[in-house]
Amino acid sequence: MADTWGRKLHEETSNIGPILAQLFKQAPTFIALLRGPEHRFELANRSYMKLVGRDDIVGKTLAEALPDAVAQGFTNILDDVYRSGSPYSASGAHYAVQSEPGGPVTERYLDFIYQPIVGDNGRVEAIFVEGSDVTERTLAERERRESEALYKGLFDAIDEGFCIIEFFDGPHGPNSDYIHIQANEAYARHAGIPNVVGQKLREMVPDEADAWVARYGEVLRTGKPIRFQQELVATGRYLELAAVRIEPEEKRRVAVMFQDITARRRAEAALAKLNATLEQQVEERTAELMVAEEALRHSQKMEAVGQLTGGLAHDFNNILAGISGSLEMMSTRLAQGRVGDLERYINGAVGATKRAAALTQRLLAFSRRQTLDPKPLNINTLVDGMLDLITRSVGPAIEVETVGAAGLWATNVDAGQLENALLNLCINARDAMPGGGKLTIETCNRWIDDRAARMRGLEPGQYVSLCVSDTGTGMSQEVIDRAFDPFYTTKPIGQGTGLGLSMVYGFAGQSGGAARIYSEVGKGTMICLYLPRHSGDVELMEIESLAVTDALRADGGETILVVDDEPLVRMLAVEELQDLGYSVIEAEDGASALRILNSARDISLLITDVGLPGGMNGRQLADAARVKRPELEVLFITGYAENAVLNHGHLDHGMHVMTKPFQLDAFAQRVKALVHPKQ
Repeated sequence: MADTWGRKLHEETSNIGPILAQLFKQAPTFIALLRGPEHRFELANRSYMKLVGRDDIVGKTLAEALPDAVAQGFTNILDDVYRSGSPYSASGAHYAVQSEPGGPVTERYLDFIYQPIVGDNGRVEAIFVEGSDVTERTLAERERRESEALYKGLFDAIDEGFCIIEFFDGPHGPNSDYIHIQANEAYARHAGIPNVVGQKLREMVPDEADAWVARYGEVLRTGKPIRFQQELVATGRYLELAAVRIEPEEKRRVAVMFQDITARRRAEAALAKLNATLEQQVEERTAELMVAEEALRHSQKMEAVGQLTGGLAHDFNNILAGISGSLEMMSTRLAQGRVGDLERYINGAVGATKRAAALTQRLLAFSRRQTLDPKPLNINTLVDGMLDLITRSVGPAIEVETVGAAGLWATNVDAGQLENALLNLCINARDAMPGGGKLTIETCNRWIDDRAARMRGLEPGQYVSLCVSDTGTGMSQEVIDRAFDPFYTTKPIGQGTGLGLSMVYGFAGQSGGAARIYSEVGKGTMICLYLPRHSGDVELMEIESLAVTDALRADGGETILVVDDEPLVRMLAVEELQDLGYSVIEAEDGASALRILNSARDISLLITDVGLPGGMNGRQLADAARVKRPELEVLFITGYAENAVLNHGHLDHGMHVMTKPFQLDAFAQRVKALVHPKQ
């Protein structure tokens, strides 16, 4: 019976013609034909074989060809279809592909159908299989759902009320009303109005609508953020609000963050009454004052957020104005043929870029996302090398003393960031001694036991401490508790950002250590960094750099591969290297770069961005390249610390890192040192 059916099928397919045969072979969907109750592969196209990772399945039973599918229950489904004669379809079904027993497993998701084929005798003789690999669609949909859930969770977790309103034209004129299109759960808690999404202002609070439209309409019209207090009469709540326009203006949307300060307003009124009646009401008003203090603290937190966003916007707008203005003037002067003025504008743009880099570096340090390049280091050597700089920075009125421990242990730390942290501490100490005093920098080996480790927020073990002490004004316990908070400062407005100690604290934590403050008002302050001991050898610090342009030029024959998905950055790097005499190959992603690295071409240095498109990041590219080129030097270029990619700062031998943005001469020096390390 089976032979007769096979001959019949052969005759029928032979009559289909070569076009249909090619369609079967080249169909983008996977297709197979399984014959008999043991499900033997009669036919399978290329897409099916590509899916299962084997091309020798025709003629074999499912159990012989694909034991991985049997183990996952697909045989049971086929048995039911063969027995019942009813088709079976699935959408997004999971299939763990394992081409060889014990081999790697690939997760796939499939849409498919099992269609029974009935013979002349009315019995099922075979099963037609057809489907599509929908892995990318399934994973994208899963990622979208997870992203939406995360966004909603964060949105609803905000303590303050938050909403987005959208203006529209109404009977009262253009932009005379607005509708709430988004709101978090805290909105109802602070405003006293539930289920606000979809509600229109003039339907919610018709008697107050003009006042609210005037406030937010000004924000929409001018683009200037505002902060204000206003009573929501409908619910009897006093609100403190901040509003900002959502760009572009054409969307006619404004974001509003607010909190209920009714308790605070009542407490302030009660405080005024208390002052009038003096001590007789102190006891009965104590509880209300505590509530007022908590409300004030929330208000200060909201004000700090506003100061941060406003300050950053102000600084970056100034920087961008300097850069764009310089570039426009350069373009104008070039068009006029006045090239003599170009250097001034070039220097202005470069200076603005450096200020932007310094600002982002401080913010990244506070958030513990700065790019670190840790190396074994003796801190005494670093302190000695900075002594002249520190002495000049603190001025002649302050005596500087260093106490370096003999036999100091090494620590694995980013020398440049440690220098920044030490200089920050010294400048803070200087500011605490306006009338002069003594500044002491001290290093020490420390064994931290369980009790001491808990007090300092560390793991027990061996540490190197770097302490900066002064004889200045000291700090109260209240100031100590907040000193490491970002943007907290006791200095007058304009004399401090509040990021200095936060940067030190973040750097110490990112380096595996901690920072602690010891202070007493009127007697001085000591701030200590505790950094883990490194048991390996110490590398000598580079104290000289290649300063002569000719010394940076290629010796001839060196080839460098530059990989970066940003065309402008890649162009600048390639042109700088070509100007220095190097032969340069460029690639925009990991896959194309790996094809070059797997060729026979001689590559002296791989320079790659960390974040690359196409599923292969810079670290993965370097690891793959070193399979065939184990001695290849690698320079990672990154805009921030992708610590998971860079193995949390622990790079293999011959791997190095530079942080964007960087000066091209510093880039050339690093390249020269890596291409010819012995020079």
